[in-house]
Amino acid sequence: MAELIQAKPIVAGTARGKALVSQEPLSLWGGYDQATGEIIDRRHPLSGQIAAGRVLVLPYSRGSSTATAVLLEALRAGTAPAAIITTAADAFFALAGIVAEEMYGNGIPILAIDWVDFERIETGQWIDIDADGTVRLDE
Repeated sequence: MAELIQAKPIVAGTARGKALVSQEPLSLWGGYDQATGEIIDRRHPLSGQIAAGRVLVLPYSRGSSTATAVLLEALRAGTAPAAIITTAADAFFALAGIVAEEMYGNGIPILAIDWVDFERIETGQWIDIDADGTVRLDE
């Protein structure tokens, strides 16, 4: 049976993908290869993992406004995560989602959840996201 989480949609949208979860924040600048979707920060626990097409679940981002440019380029190239879930609203991720929707017609759902719900999500779980922020977790 699916578990439900009610997230706050920062950038609304629908998505489906397998979860890729980290307890560590990630800097996209120098940490994400927008050409391949690989996490390339060699000090990060997800190093070597492909986030393209997956639901990336992070406590928060690390870095600066360059995260927007990296995510925007990944969206244009088709190598972005299917969605991003964090524990707080992230302006840099949100800006990329909004600009991509406007420029390319394909944004990315960005959602915020609390820490209790964050702890419920495990790498490999299938996640379905509805535009209203409903997140369904399946095995």
